[in-house]
Amino acid sequence: MSMVKCTSCNAPLAERGATEFKCPECSELIRRCARCRLQSIQYVCQKCGFQGP
Repeated sequence: MSMVKCTSCNAPLAERGATEFKCPECSELIRRCARCRLQSIQYVCQKCGFQGP
């Protein structure tokens, strides 16, 4: 079993404030830790390359 990690920083998503949502372009699952969300760290979809804050 693999641990769920943040798409931006690769940190484990064990803390409060983490989220997951579908990529607006291809519906691939994007996962974000609380730190990356609060600091608006950029993410890149692994499947289609879509970039977002």
